[in-house]
Amino acid sequence: MRIARLLIAVVSAAILLPASATAASAALPVSRIHHYVALGDSYTSGPFIPAQRTDPLGCGRSTANYPSVLADALGVGDFDDASCAGADTTNMTRPQSVPFSGTNPPQLGALRIDTDLVTLGIGGNDFGVFGGIVGTCPGLRKADPTGSPCEEHFTTNGVNTVKTAIGNTVPRVEAVLAAIHERSPGARVLVVGYPRIAPPSGYCPDVLPFADGDYAWLNEVEQELNQALSDAVDADGKATYVDTFGPSRGHDACARGGSAWINGKDQNIFVAAAYHPLKAGMAGIAAVVLKQAR
Repeated sequence: MRIARLLIAVVSAAILLPASATAASAALPVSRIHHYVALGDSYTSGPFIPAQRTDPLGCGRSTANYPSVLADALGVGDFDDASCAGADTTNMTRPQSVPFSGTNPPQLGALRIDTDLVTLGIGGNDFGVFGGIVGTCPGLRKADPTGSPCEEHFTTNGVNTVKTAIGNTVPRVEAVLAAIHERSPGARVLVVGYPRIAPPSGYCPDVLPFADGDYAWLNEVEQELNQALSDAVDADGKATYVDTFGPSRGHDACARGGSAWINGKDQNIFVAAAYHPLKAGMAGIAAVVLKQAR
């Protein structure tokens, strides 16, 4: 998702570690994965989560993101993380401009004929959906703290423009899946949904500064986005959808006591980007995907 302009803050703080993170889980007693490729946006790459890789630094790839944890847990022979902050479906086949390094190559270029596992987490940046919401909604709370000013902002003539944009994302994801199957016909493809940002009830404006009425709307938007991904998978007929929205209940940005999987409004270049997964969130998502990968 679109946090590329914020990545300039981490140049002096970047920590270099090997490409794969140490996982708590031992390798599974299953057939060895020979080549695993991770594709996706910042909810896959993990900007600001220590330690950040530099291949390229502008993509915000963490050695503790869920693909890295998954690769370790599965005992993968060869792992390529092509995910990049700010990516949308077009960056699967086109280069992506990123800070410091010029461009990130088309992500599908990491696929090989012998690739046997692919995870894909994409769609939130298409048509500016995520960037528009987090860039607009917090600023509207002050004028109408108990209302739904963000929902109203994105509604034109009774039409929710965000949901319309999400619907237009479905054929884009279908096209990406078709391209993956063409390049890696023997690969198992897991499409990873987006985890919950807002709680199903209650509010925490100090952490998630949306108007009270917009919490429910944000949940609806996320559910629409995840349904779009699921619909694309159904139309594809070969990939598998992995739900993280349901399993992340109780781990939203408002969760207390270290239970949160998602960071709130406060940017922390040593922890996580605002409104993005924390290290604990990446571990939680990895556990969900691991169950499906088994």
